[in-house]
Amino acid sequence: MCVDGSTHPLDEETAAALREQLGDALTGTREYVYTSGERRADGKYVVARRGAESAGNRKVFESFAALAQLYERLPAQFTAEDIAEPGLTDGRRHLVLRHFVEHPAFDCELTRRQPLTVRKL
Repeated sequence: MCVDGSTHPLDEETAAALREQLGDALTGTREYVYTSGERRADGKYVVARRGAESAGNRKVFESFAALAQLYERLPAQFTAEDIAEPGLTDGRRHLVLRHFVEHPAFDCELTRRQPLTVRKL
């Protein structure tokens, strides 16, 4: 393996462990209080209601970057009504809003519960 111009030999066991760790970092599901986020091998990112099984409780984005772009387009303070995206019904808008609050990549906080209101920090 070559890092910053330096070559570091890897035995087969170490290389296999590194591949597994990289796979885990690039795919997998992270659970939060109300939501979960799944990075799929095909690059898609799925926001779901934690513990829910039906498709009505999740929204599939083309990538995590697509979700981040949606977040960037939102105003400094927003509600579920402000989240306009094809395939986002009322329930899914609330789900995505909660995911923004829970996921560490999004610097925001829940400021009101009725209606659910988020403020970017």
